[in-house]
Amino acid sequence: MSQKYIQPINLFEYEALAQERLSPIAWSYYSSGALDQITLQENRKAFNRYRLLPKMLVDVGQRDCSVNILGNIHPSPVLIAPMAFQRLANSKGELATAKAAAQAGTTMILSTLSTQSIEEVSNVGCNRWFQLYIHKDRTITYNLIERAKSAGYSALVVTVDAPILGRREADSRNRFSLPQGMDLANFRNKLPSSANNSALFDYFVDQIDPCLSWHDIEHFQSLTDLPILLKGILRVDDAQRALEIGVKGIIVSNHGGRQLDGAIASLVALPRIAQAVGQDMTVLFDGGIRRGSDIFKALALGAKAVLVGRPILWGLSVNGSDGVSHVLEILQRELDETQALTGCPRIEDINSEFLEYFTS
Repeated sequence: MSQKYIQPINLFEYEALAQERLSPIAWSYYSSGALDQITLQENRKAFNRYRLLPKMLVDVGQRDCSVNILGNIHPSPVLIAPMAFQRLANSKGELATAKAAAQAGTTMILSTLSTQSIEEVSNVGCNRWFQLYIHKDRTITYNLIERAKSAGYSALVVTVDAPILGRREADSRNRFSLPQGMDLANFRNKLPSSANNSALFDYFVDQIDPCLSWHDIEHFQSLTDLPILLKGILRVDDAQRALEIGVKGIIVSNHGGRQLDGAIASLVALPRIAQAVGQDMTVLFDGGIRRGSDIFKALALGAKAVLVGRPILWGLSVNGSDGVSHVLEILQRELDETQALTGCPRIEDINSEFLEYFTS
């Protein structure tokens, strides 16, 4: 007789269950970082260096976690990060994640490397943005932009920290490729039908344009009326340049530690970037969120909202769309509790005065 399923009560329990349920190759692909995984680990350690400094005797009888992101009201400041190959976690993949996003009233950012297409995911009806890798063949990029616009995606998220793919040694050791019957849904018909999935992935990797520049971003802005956000910003001068050319938002991110190992933690980069541009553009945060208190800390340091990635995959692998919904519910509940216990009934009340930094 199989053991009775016990629903996890936090994201760490979801992670442990996901490792049990995923294939070793899928687990390594989702969980690992680049090279020695220093940046991957630092993303989590950075949160522990900030401690909360609560204010007492504040009326927190009514609390509000909602935020307005690019004109869309979200019940909590949590968006779903772009993540590739979600059918490795669950047969319904991105469709299950989109269903959970719709139920939660949040935004899902669909990856270029999704295993269900732009159009298939659009049928679910959640608020959605499209994450874009820029290709050497610009006609491919233009086509993806047009497809996203036609399918009702409300923003473009251009990943700028991947002129080449970082080396993830676990994937090299496992010779990672998609299993039979799974493909890069947005690139169907790009290769002969006899080509295997490994060849299709190699085709994509070869297509990533290492020559992407600020000029290209300005050009893309002229091609579409969709707001553009840049994902992968860690420097103040890059954030200021984005503001100067009219980019609508930036996502402070190191790609979950999967690109440049040794890069600073996203949380370390966040406060000085937010101080430089945060009043004039949307600043979002990505990297290492595991608790509602982590969300609180990112907001206190200047983020408008946060992106959550790997925990969504853990929920998806454990219990499909319901698992994703539960992960989002846990984060919203923990954030609400943190707001109550720190004396911040509204998101607007959260600021750096509620944090103390410890070096050890």
